[in-house]
Amino acid sequence: MLRFLAYSFSILALLALVAAGGVAYGLYYYGRGLPDYQQLADYEPPTVTRFYAGDGRLLAEYATEKRVFVPFNAIPKRVVEAFLAAEDKTFFQHAGIDFRGIVRAAVTNLKSLGGKRRPVGGSTITQQVAKNFLLSNEVSIERKAKEAILALRIERALSKERILELYLNEIYLGFGSYGVAAAALNYFNRSLGELTLAETAFIAALPKAPNNYHPIRKPRAAKGRRDWVVARMLEEGFVGADQASEAMDEEIVVRRRDETEVVRADYFTEEVRRRIADRYGEKALYEGGLAVRTTIDPTLQEIAERVLKQGLVTYDRRHGWRGALAQIVPDRYWQRRLSQVERPIALGAWNLAVVLRVDEFGASIGVETGNTGFIPVEELKWARSWREDQRLGPKVKRAADVLVPGDVVAVEPLSDGLHNAFALRQIPAVNGGLIALDPHTGRILAMVGGYSYEASQFNRVTQALRQPGSAFKPVVYTAALENGFTPSSLVLDGPIVIDQGRGLGKWKPANYTKKFYGPSTLRLGIEKSRNLMTVRLARFIGMEKVADYARRLGVVEEMPHVLSMALGAAETTLLKLTTAYAIMVNGGKRIEPTMIDRIQNRRGRTTFRHDDRTCPGCTAPIWRNQREPQIPDVRSQTISAASAYQVVSMLRGVVRRGTGARIGRAIKKSLGGKTGTTNDSFDTWFVGFAPDLAVGVYIGFDEPKTLGTRESGSTVAAPVFRDFMVEALADQPDIPFRVPSGVRLVRINAASGLPAKPGDKPIILEAFQPGTEPNPSKRSVLDTIEGYAANDGARLGGGTGGLY
Repeated sequence: MLRFLAYSFSILALLALVAAGGVAYGLYYYGRGLPDYQQLADYEPPTVTRFYAGDGRLLAEYATEKRVFVPFNAIPKRVVEAFLAAEDKTFFQHAGIDFRGIVRAAVTNLKSLGGKRRPVGGSTITQQVAKNFLLSNEVSIERKAKEAILALRIERALSKERILELYLNEIYLGFGSYGVAAAALNYFNRSLGELTLAETAFIAALPKAPNNYHPIRKPRAAKGRRDWVVARMLEEGFVGADQASEAMDEEIVVRRRDETEVVRADYFTEEVRRRIADRYGEKALYEGGLAVRTTIDPTLQEIAERVLKQGLVTYDRRHGWRGALAQIVPDRYWQRRLSQVERPIALGAWNLAVVLRVDEFGASIGVETGNTGFIPVEELKWARSWREDQRLGPKVKRAADVLVPGDVVAVEPLSDGLHNAFALRQIPAVNGGLIALDPHTGRILAMVGGYSYEASQFNRVTQALRQPGSAFKPVVYTAALENGFTPSSLVLDGPIVIDQGRGLGKWKPANYTKKFYGPSTLRLGIEKSRNLMTVRLARFIGMEKVADYARRLGVVEEMPHVLSMALGAAETTLLKLTTAYAIMVNGGKRIEPTMIDRIQNRRGRTTFRHDDRTCPGCTAPIWRNQREPQIPDVRSQTISAASAYQVVSMLRGVVRRGTGARIGRAIKKSLGGKTGTTNDSFDTWFVGFAPDLAVGVYIGFDEPKTLGTRESGSTVAAPVFRDFMVEALADQPDIPFRVPSGVRLVRINAASGLPAKPGDKPIILEAFQPGTEPNPSKRSVLDTIEGYAANDGARLGGGTGGLY
C-alpha cells in the first residue's frame, strides 16, 4: 500500500509539473507580442462631438460612432447590476478569469459537440474588454488564451470601476447604439436614470447578439431574453420578487427618439467645424466627445437667413426672367418626364413644375408632387426679359409673353388662400453674405455666407475677398480725426488730377454724380460719400497713416500706399470690415470676432474659453449682499474713444440724411452705417450698427460683373440691412449711442459746420474734442493736394456725390 501511494504521489507530482510547465509554456507562447494593455488606462471610447447654439439648442453633431460617454460614477446602480447578472455575476470577486464559468462553458460545449450551435465562451467582462479593445472576434483557442492572459494583466493595471466604465461605454447594442446611454435613447427615448427595470434588463440582454433580440423583428426572442435577465437579477438578490414579476409582465415598447430641435446655420456651423478641426485635429472632432458652445443667436440667425435670401431674390427679379430650367413634352406622361429632370440644388422648398398650357388668365402647370395648379398673370408680370444692354424688355401682358407649354420652372404656392395657385420663382444668379456681431465682445450672433449652402459651401462672409468701395471711407475719416481734423473741417470738393508715374498716365477720380460741390465739411463728405474730398484728405494726411489705421482696425493688414486705396480699392472680407465698424461703435476697443464661447471635453472640463478674464467674485455660491463683482476690461484701445464717437456720429448722419436715408426713414432708432459700391457696380455693401449690434451686408456676383448701371449699395445691400434691423430691434428700446468723457456736444449749423445762430436750420449736435470747436474767424479749407488755403466766406457744397 505504501509503495502504491508512493508511486501514485510521484505520478501526480510529475503530472502537476508537466501541467505547470504546460501552463508556463502556454503563458510564454501566447503572451508574446500581445497588445499593450496599459493603453486602456488612458483609453477614451469615440464619442459624439456636439455644437450648441448660444441658447443651448443643438447646432450639429459629429461622430464616427454615435456614442454618449457616461463616467462610471454617473451610471445608475441598477444598470450595473443588470449587466453583472447577465454577463458576469462574480465580476467584483474574480481576478479577470472565472474558472467555474470556464468549466460550465466546457461542459456545455461537450454536450453540443457535433452540432451546429456556436460554442459558448464563459468570458468575464474583463475578457470581453480585452477582446473588444485589443483583439479580434476570431473563434479559436489561441484567441481565448490571449484573451485570458490580457484579462489577468488588465485586472492588475485597472480598477474594477474603470473596466466596467470601458465596457458599458464601448459595447455595441444594436439600433446604431454604442454604449448604454445611446441604447437608452435609441430604444426608449430615455436617459439611463429614467429607465424602468424591464427596459434596463432588455438593454443588458443585448451584448451577446443584438440582432437576435431585435424588439421589432423578433419580439418573442427579445422578451424571452429580457425575462431571463430579470430572473438572473432576482436570483442574485438585486431585485425583489414583486419587482421581477412586474418587469416580466411589461411589454417591450420601443419609443423613437424625439426629433431634436436643431438650429439651422450651415455656413456658421461649417466655419466652427473647420476651426475645431484646426485646433484639436479631425480625430478629436469626430471621436473626442467635445461640447462646443457657440455664439449664434437662433432668432437673429433665422432673420438673417430670410432677409438675405429675400434681398437676393428681390434684386434678381428687378433684372428680369432668364428663362425656363428645362423643356419637356407636356403630354399625359408629364409627371414621369418631370421626375427625370434634375432638381436644382438651390431650389430649397420651392417646387418644380411643367407648364401644360397658357391662356389669357395665366398658365396651367403640373407640379412634381403630382398635383396640378395655376400661375395667374399677376404673378408673371415681374418676369420681363433681360436684354444685353442692361435693360428690361417689354411689359408682360399675358402668360405667353413669359412661358410656353413644356417649360420646366420653379414655383411656390401662394399663401393668399387661392386654391392651387402658384407664383413663378427664379433662383438668383447673384450671391452675398450677412453677418451680425456683438460690438463689445466680438461674439458672432448671425452669419449667412450665401443663398444656398447646398449649392455652394463658399462662405462670402469669411472667404470672399472683395473691394469695399466707399464702405472703406470711415477708415480714412478716422485717420483724419486722429490727426488734427474735426467733423466741421472744410475740404474742397473739386477736380483732382494726379500723375501716377512714368507710362501710367493721369488719374482723375470723380464723384458718383460727376459733379463738384466746393468746400464741404467732413461730415457732409462722408454723409454724401464724396470721392474727391476723400482723396484730397487721404493725400494730405498721407497714405501711410491711412494704411496704419486700416491695419489697426483689422480691415487690411498690408495696404499699398496708393491713393486709390482711400476709395476702397484694397480687398477685404465682410467679417473684417464689419469688425472695424464694431470697434468704432464700442469706443475704439479692439475685439477679436469669435464663433465659440467655450469648449468642454467629454468629462466636462473647460479646455477653451473666449472670455478668459478672471472673476473670483463670479463663483460665489450664494448672494450675501456683497457688491457686484467688477470684471476688468482688458481690451486694448485701437483708436481714441473721442475719435470713435465722432465717426459714429457722422455715420449716424449717413442714415439720417445721406446715402443710407432709406434706412433712417424705416427705422426710428439710433443707427449708423455706410454704403459701399465699387467701380461699375461690381460689389455692393452696407455696414452699420446700433449701439449694441454691428451688421454687415455684401452682395455681388461670384464671378465679378456689373450688378447694373443703376444699382448701388443703397439699392441692393442697404435694404437687406434695413429689413434685418427692423426685426432684430423690434422689441428693443431705442438706446442712444454712448458719449465718452472728454467730448463736447456743440449746436452746429449742419450746412456750414459753424456754431448755430438763432433761426439756423438744420441744426445738429456735433461732437468735438475740447479746444477744437470751429471758430468762424479762423477757418481754412483744404483745397489743394499739398495743404490748406485761406477761405473767406466760401459757399459750402450741397447735393449728393461719391460712389455709394
